[in-house]
Amino acid sequence: MTIKESNDDELRQLIFEKEKVIVKFVDEACAVCRQLAPCFTRFSSDPTYSDVTFVRMHASENPVSSQEVKLTGTPFFATYRDGTLRECGVVATEEGIKALLDQLR
Repeated sequence: MTIKESNDDELRQLIFEKEKVIVKFVDEACAVCRQLAPCFTRFSSDPTYSDVTFVRMHASENPVSSQEVKLTGTPFFATYRDGTLRECGVVATEEGIKALLDQLR
């Protein structure tokens, strides 16, 4: 599966259309965001998570979503299941992303 670039308007629609969604909020100046990009891409292609929709959003360009999840920094991840926010927070490791994904299963 590919990673969908999204914005405030599209995210609202996605979380109600798709059962499981993980959103990675990034900032261009965030070194950890760039460091985690390859593993986020790898997870999006992993058959284990084929039922999860992977989304990337630029935090500064999407104030509504950033406020909804109470964004405190980047990389910030949020998971949704059946339109409901489940988990969110700053995640700085591959293991942290995997833990969020496994909680969606």
